[in-house]
Amino acid sequence: SLQPTPFMRHEYLQALHASGSAAADTGWQPQFLSVWDGQRLVAACPAWLKSHSYGEYVFDWAWADAYRRHGLSYYPKLLVAVPFTPVPGSRLLAVDDEARSLLAQALRALATETEASSLHVLFGDAADQAALAEAGCTARAGVQFHWTAEGDADFAAFLARLQRDKRKKIQQEQRRVREAGVVFEARQGQDITAADWNYFYRCYQQTYREHHSTPYLSRDFFARMASHMPEHWLMFTALRDGGRVATSLIALDPERRTAFGRYWGATEHIPQLHFDACYYQPLAWCIANGYQRFE
Repeated sequence: SLQPTPFMRHEYLQALHASGSAAADTGWQPQFLSVWDGQRLVAACPAWLKSHSYGEYVFDWAWADAYRRHGLSYYPKLLVAVPFTPVPGSRLLAVDDEARSLLAQALRALATETEASSLHVLFGDAADQAALAEAGCTARAGVQFHWTAEGDADFAAFLARLQRDKRKKIQQEQRRVREAGVVFEARQGQDITAADWNYFYRCYQQTYREHHSTPYLSRDFFARMASHMPEHWLMFTALRDGGRVATSLIALDPERRTAFGRYWGATEHIPQLHFDACYYQPLAWCIANGYQRFE
């Protein structure tokens, strides 16, 4: 069965392109592929010819270097993924296994046609893996950490199930944040204001600046998210003395009751604030709102 996330929605992929975040000018040349049975669309996937390996969260720089040392060109490569989004889920969207198999074969043909060095499908689901294996691709394994609901009544009940040292550590971290005078405000969907989004983007830029890098996503991209996909976003704002000091942005899949930790940033350094804003507050929200998974 298909396991698409909100990141595979047309609105999301279109926003990446229209905002200039993932477009030819930034090294993401669209090569979207579709399979048709007459007038019926039976399979499709987002694909890009890449001239670099940034924004993928799969680190293949060693492969690129090996190609270079042997006088070969690693780029362009053909990539099927959601740009800047390492969230597992369906990548080869298809009505059935036969259509998915045709799509996998077509991807290999496209890689040959475009003279790509290789084909990469990132963070796909089990059905994707099976179709790609059948088409002769090699599996690449990865590890992620996901929280799944186990019937806890609240965050305190969740903590009670942890080993004592882990529970005590989290409680100490949250106490330090409270003692610093920080309180949290959560807003979802249309309740997230333009001022909230502006502050979030300032923090988002600051996070990249601290790592001597530049943001992948433009302010226009998030404006499009606020306009076209508001129901998929939850924002936590950390306040001290009534002013904003940090924020974290969580993506939501309301249908599947799943949340995804995505972005964070702060304009003041407060010890332990990062963990509270990005992990503990979202987990407590998931438990309170009946969400079953937090990635």
